[in-house]
Amino acid sequence: MVAKGCGEAMNPEEFGRRVLEWFDTHGRKQLPWKENPTPYRVWVSEIMLQQTQVATVIPYYRRFVARFPEIRTLADAGLDEVLSLWAGLGYYARARHLHKAAQLLRDQHGGEMPVDIALVQALPGIGRSTAGAILALATGQRQPILDGNVKRLLARFAAVEGWPGQAMVLARLWDLAARYTPTERVADYTQAMMDLGALVCTARRPVCEFCPLAIGCVAHAQKQEMAFPSPKPRRELPVRAVRLLLLRSTTGEILLERRPPVGIWGGLWSFPECALGVDVTEWCRERLGLTVAVEPPWRVLRHSFSHFHLDITPTPVRVAESANAVMEGERFVWYNRLDSKQLGMAAPVRQLWTALTDDLLNDRNE
Repeated sequence: MVAKGCGEAMNPEEFGRRVLEWFDTHGRKQLPWKENPTPYRVWVSEIMLQQTQVATVIPYYRRFVARFPEIRTLADAGLDEVLSLWAGLGYYARARHLHKAAQLLRDQHGGEMPVDIALVQALPGIGRSTAGAILALATGQRQPILDGNVKRLLARFAAVEGWPGQAMVLARLWDLAARYTPTERVADYTQAMMDLGALVCTARRPVCEFCPLAIGCVAHAQKQEMAFPSPKPRRELPVRAVRLLLLRSTTGEILLERRPPVGIWGGLWSFPECALGVDVTEWCRERLGLTVAVEPPWRVLRHSFSHFHLDITPTPVRVAESANAVMEGERFVWYNRLDSKQLGMAAPVRQLWTALTDDLLNDRNE
């Protein structure tokens, strides 16, 4: 059920005035993407901010736009370099979509972001809210947004019951977002709504005494702030177990394999993966053409995704000196820790890489 309450009695003009007055005093105006907020810079920031906190994003954003200051430089770059600058942020499909969209913009739109929301939303990795944010923040176009923070704020303000992932609830929230978005100072209003959700109308401890909308908020009037929005129905996350083979040659080179373009860590470099329970020696001979000596596995490393846990068993493997069956190419690379080439790796793979290369360095120093 979707409730209607006194929150809807506040007219849009009053709502917008209160939000903008709060922003003028308390809003975050020093964020790096607020400096010269071009559609490209806003787009990069919005993609990075999906599922990621502002404090985490800022250094990644600065490095990314320093290397890729415009759409064309991003489009012309190799995917490996893009992924290497993204490594650690997670949700790597975001980086792949960003790169692919930049290439489409270069080839079909002259290297510029279109100002038609349907064209923006048609780009890979850009949904309705992100498209609205790009146009609102960069061009002042009147477009509503509905990121996670704004969903929470509006659900409390109008006491919208239910989980926002449900179609009827989401539609109601979009109606509210459109109703309250003003016709003037749209960029400031859009940033203000994001800031209010992030700083005041927080998920766990909302500070209602500092909220400019508390006077009209139904959830606050009912002292039921934590009841809105309803949480996503919980379910036990499944566990997937894999073995990663830390293959190294007698000269200290490490074998890495590019993962398929879809699936977890798509397009990134990782250690070759095989199932638990298989004979590693036989697997390496049949799949890689390598004669190996398998060492005791390291302790299991758990990495959690939004929809499952991944239990990784890292297994060091020494390759015989004469083995050269695995040739470098698009799929495999023998990588030296001193190589200047940057390869994109997921955080747990980078963690294992660092531990393995440290071991190799210690072996040489002994």
